Amino acid sequence: MEKRADKPTHTDPIISILGSDLGPWQLIICLWIFLSKFPTGWVQISMVFLQSPIQTTCVDPVNDTDVCSGHCHAYVYDHINFEENIITEWDLTCDREWLSSLAQSFVMIGIMLGNIIFGLFADKWGRRPMFVSACVMQLIFGCLVSAAPWFWLFVVFRFLDGFATGATMSTGFTIIMEIVGKSKREIMAILYQIPFNLGHATLPLFAYYLRHWRWYHLAFSSFSVLYLLFYWTVPESPRWLFTTGRTDRAVKILEAGCKRNNMPTDNIRTELEQAAQITAATTTSKKGNIIDLFRHPYLCQKTLAMAFNWLVVCLVYYGVSQHISHLSGNIFMNVAIGATLGVPGTLICVPMTKYLGRRITLFLSNSLSGIALMILAFVPSLNSTMTVAMATIGLFGASVTFPNVYLYGGELFPTVVRNSGVGLCSFVGRVGSIIAPFISGMSTRGLWIPPAVFGGFSLAAAASVFLMPETRGFPLPETIEDGETFGKNKKTSKL
Repeated sequence: MEKRADKPTHTDPIISILGSDLGPWQLIICLWIFLSKFPTGWVQISMVFLQSPIQTTCVDPVNDTDVCSGHCHAYVYDHINFEENIITEWDLTCDREWLSSLAQSFVMIGIMLGNIIFGLFADKWGRRPMFVSACVMQLIFGCLVSAAPWFWLFVVFRFLDGFATGATMSTGFTIIMEIVGKSKREIMAILYQIPFNLGHATLPLFAYYLRHWRWYHLAFSSFSVLYLLFYWTVPESPRWLFTTGRTDRAVKILEAGCKRNNMPTDNIRTELEQAAQITAATTTSKKGNIIDLFRHPYLCQKTLAMAFNWLVVCLVYYGVSQHISHLSGNIFMNVAIGATLGVPGTLICVPMTKYLGRRITLFLSNSLSGIALMILAFVPSLNSTMTVAMATIGLFGASVTFPNVYLYGGELFPTVVRNSGVGLCSFVGRVGSIIAPFISGMSTRGLWIPPAVFGGFSLAAAASVFLMPETRGFPLPETIEDGETFGKNKKTSKL
């Protein structure tokens, strides 16, 4: 594998001042922000139990087996698994069954809008105020969901809960990316996904011990009260402050970081001013917006390719997860087993991205999902064990892709529009998560259709990695000009 011959030689001023790619100051902040990732698994996957299928029995007349027929005038629910969920609370059966799916779609739409809108706000007003505000919103609206007296108010509160969750995802991730140096960036960005996996895996515990949906939702939502401490403990990104010309505030934060990292604080302002002069002498602009991602041809190409990979991984991950979670057996065990698949996938992504690079890892993980799902679709002789195995491999590949696109996207976009770029990609990814259930539902027309669609998209995403340069080992691009020239007309690493 060849490296670009003209690798940039300028140092990262923020990391140079802090004295370490991952000193004690950065590590504590990263681990603290990691906690904010737990609710992303709870909020997005909680509908598995909120709207779990409930068996209904017609009691008037007692011999009618179809409760949705016009002959059945009264029916009862089987409460063996749940004392109450939204299906039984608001009679979401028969011609009202689609409303439960609509509620989940609004959660994903909220996450999608929260990512992009708060990403734009964070680029303009700062990472910290947007991150803290999103955490407070998540606590408030998550708890209000549990008290919603009407279905449509439940939908509105769930939408706002999703909106806040999406906002914490993009802003928290960007803070981590901007305080960690390049040698540790991949492992911290990837490990940032582990709390999502653990949140997903612990969700069945809430449902198992709290069989009423209101107490179940309140239990994991109230956990966000801990995040009120972020107001006093999470600092603004010094990189954003420096890039946007807020040198005084950047100096104060870096002084605190240097003290914790046991580094000198005497020359912080001088080093920042010198770095600012170098940047000013070599660039024409310090600011940018989301339009700049599409105004420059090569940056546009990379943006579209990365956004497509986000679309595919969300489509495949949530689509295949839904399929596995509906397998026969204990619903609590099924969800727990499916969730734990994400942990090894995330962990193996660490050495792969470190030693193989982001691009090769993305190519291999997408190819693995694509091949396994295409086998599932077009090899009719598979027995039940192999069918589950192929679906599991497809999900495993997507679990490797998920943390990688976070890392890769965070490194690909320049600092002045990083939140906007990552927010845009997450916005597009949520489109995939919204349409995934509809594709899974096409199995009624043919069992081969969903895996064929998921597999085809995965293979297309594998091919699209050739449109993006490798980012491993290179300083983060800072300006729009850096974003356009990074990887352009240069000798890049080859697959």
